[in-house]
Amino acid sequence: MDLSVRIERWPLERAFTISRGAKTEAVVVVAELEDGHRGRGEAVPYARYGETPEGVAAAIEAMRPALRRGLDRTALQTALPPGAARNALDCAFWDFEAKRSGCRAYQLAALPAPKPLVTAYTISLADPQTMAQAAASASARPLLKVKLGGGDDVERIAAVRRAASKAELIVDANEGWNERNLERNLAACAQARVTLVEQPLPQGHDERLAQITRVIPVCADESVHDRASLAVLKGKYDAINVKLDKTGGLTEALALALEAERHGFVVMVGCMVATSLAMAPAVLVAQRARIVDLDGPLLLAKDRQHGLRFEGSVVYPSESVLWG
Repeated sequence: MDLSVRIERWPLERAFTISRGAKTEAVVVVAELEDGHRGRGEAVPYARYGETPEGVAAAIEAMRPALRRGLDRTALQTALPPGAARNALDCAFWDFEAKRSGCRAYQLAALPAPKPLVTAYTISLADPQTMAQAAASASARPLLKVKLGGGDDVERIAAVRRAASKAELIVDANEGWNERNLERNLAACAQARVTLVEQPLPQGHDERLAQITRVIPVCADESVHDRASLAVLKGKYDAINVKLDKTGGLTEALALALEAERHGFVVMVGCMVATSLAMAPAVLVAQRARIVDLDGPLLLAKDRQHGLRFEGSVVYPSESVLWG
């Protein structure tokens, strides 16, 4: 089959800020497989894991000879490591197989037909007043994800709670806390009735989580990638955030979610900032998640054609013209 790869840039509606910095566009890599039928997959290279758009595109291109020799989705799982490159190709394979077979991707995965889901909506990191204003504007949404990871986090989460008194809140610190402020910040989140805190401490430096009484559930994000990551998380985390760009595609993401449940973890499904093409396969995994965070397209100035349908915070499964 033929392979094509391209880098795309999608402007954001406004700057998106987390503890590691800000960005004004989503840079994605799209892989396409074609032999009369066309399958597409989209991935987001993440500098936190040493990825660049050019590097991810090159890793996909390097699969061209193997594809000509008959590489399939099963063989892909060992041909590339977990990450954005494998995600783009894996999801392209799923889409290709669906188009070729005339079935939907959920049917190929032996899953029930997907249903609409409530997704979180992200409040970017800023000063407490600015975050409160953003939360007030989004206060009608049922679930808000609050980015923290700075020196004023106690004030930030209190300000957001005052501005959005009825919304369920989750927090993402993006590894921005430390052992000195961990318990104080968790207590502030508990006071603000936060449901869950993602990745408060840096990956590899999170042993403190096993030594304290966690007053609210803590979710692993940067500390979990695929099923091989689960063993070291027990005792430190209560939940895991499944992202296709970390697992290396839908194939491993489905397996990870199932295995995490067997280990007693609550499942969250998240995303990078990207278009609906990247969200569509994640919607299938999200069917079994307690918390869904697939608002990437809502943060863009404009989504791609045939994008997912959003009604407020409700995201609907994709039509086959988009993916799967």
